[in-house]
Amino acid sequence: MSALTQEDKLLRMANQIATFFRSYPEKEAVAGVHKHIEAFWTPRMVSKLEAALPAFGDRADILVRQAMRIDEPEAESPIRAATRDPQKLGEGASDAG
Repeated sequence: MSALTQEDKLLRMANQIATFFRSYPEKEAVAGVHKHIEAFWTPRMVSKLEAALPAFGDRADILVRQAMRIDEPEAESPIRAATRDPQKLGEGASDAG
């Protein structure tokens, strides 16, 4: 069994995000995937996934493929925008942890 590459791990994470959003209408799901990756992934992670995406083909969830090829989603994400500023709790930030 071969070790997973960094790109494989990124794909697994992106597919997990898509699974979370699967129950939403398609445009909202694509927006959710796009916004989550944009908000929480480093530019290097995004670049690595973008570069590897064509080789993944159908291994990449359709929501991931759609989210990665747009600059701005057509719909709003079903999840409120996140913030890392603890002063903004209640405006989208998590108080977990």
